[in-house]
Amino acid sequence: MATKKRKAVAGDVATNRQAAYRYHLIDRYEAGMVLQGTEVKSLREGKAQIKDGYAALHDGELWLHNVHIPPYNAAARDNHEPERPRKLLLHRAELERLTGKTRERGLTIVPTRLYFKENRAKVEVALARGKDVGDKRQTIKEREMKREMDRAMNGSRSRGR
Repeated sequence: MATKKRKAVAGDVATNRQAAYRYHLIDRYEAGMVLQGTEVKSLREGKAQIKDGYAALHDGELWLHNVHIPPYNAAARDNHEPERPRKLLLHRAELERLTGKTRERGLTIVPTRLYFKENRAKVEVALARGKDVGDKRQTIKEREMKREMDRAMNGSRSRGR
């Protein structure tokens, strides 16, 4: 049996679907990334993992941590370190806004998408607040209700023909 791959937005290299389950996503920002050549080539092959990633502010700069970009196979010795911290590029006003918001208790910055836009690697980061267990249960309940409604609607359409 073939595995069914989930749909992603065209051009996405990696998505973090767990972010919406684990966090309340408040604001989203598009940031550029400072990358090495082998990292770009590896991303072009569609290889990256951002599930456990997070962004942190250090000395007025935003850095992306725990994002795994595997080594590029064709570059034998000049490869990059797979999980090195990567600098994110944002406008000064956006950085200051994020700095002020993350000082609030319970807010963090998580990556939600990694994609190419006009031949430049971009990462969408979201300002997020962690969910409680009850919030996660509510999310699951809403998803199940939506699924049942879709099934009922699809069933009534096929019976009506």
